[in-house]
Amino acid sequence: MKSYKDAPTYEKIGAGYNLTRQADPFLVAKIESLLNIDPKSHYLDLACGTGNYTIALANRGGKWTGIDQSSVMIQSASNRYSQIDWHIADAEEIPLDNESFDGAIVTLALHHFADPVRVFQELARILKSGSNLVLFTATAEQMASYWLHHYFPEAMQRSIMQMPTLSDTLNWLQTGGFSVDKCEPYFVSPYLKDFFLYSGKERPEMYLDEGVRQGSSTFASLANPDEVTNGCAKLADDIASGNFELVYRQYENLNGDYLFVRVARLV
Repeated sequence: MKSYKDAPTYEKIGAGYNLTRQADPFLVAKIESLLNIDPKSHYLDLACGTGNYTIALANRGGKWTGIDQSSVMIQSASNRYSQIDWHIADAEEIPLDNESFDGAIVTLALHHFADPVRVFQELARILKSGSNLVLFTATAEQMASYWLHHYFPEAMQRSIMQMPTLSDTLNWLQTGGFSVDKCEPYFVSPYLKDFFLYSGKERPEMYLDEGVRQGSSTFASLANPDEVTNGCAKLADDIASGNFELVYRQYENLNGDYLFVRVARLV
């Protein structure tokens, strides 16, 4: 299996993933709306992880299938919700029939694919004509405005290097067989329940918790331990002194922290 650039990372962090990576109610509702879920339709969650969003969306309607390359994560998902059809599979070689799904989602996984065009071609193959694909992702441009750069510059630079630009993402989708319908920025809320990389934007103290950091691939696989130790010490000092507010304002932006993209499979 080769579709993930950093598959060993998710085998390592998969066991504790559910402790910090819970389906956020707002994100679930937004994905449901963009996907336009029909109770009679069949949907795919590609790179589903431990199935947090798959399960939350399945509870809102439709038949669901989840695919991930990590056996640890799929085992966790299966233990929690056996009614969903779970598969351990390569995103570049989806083991499902042509035109067998009415919609699909990919959440916070695009940057892990070694060959995104091939992944989108596979999604176009298994989706029915006109079906929606919903992505929740970040762009390299958005990540350049994260205040995390101030405390963990090397880790963030490595993370941005593996993150596609918006132009890259849209080109890959179009080459893969999709027509772009909507791009909508998402600004991290202080009430966010899913602790992905920039989830602590409004709650900087979260990054002082090792468990929270290990739920993100940036900290789990890209960060130097010394940089993390030093960065956390500096962050703690800035929170205590009030200097963090000055740092925060230096990184304000109007382009969103993440991005929803809805595309339709070309007829």
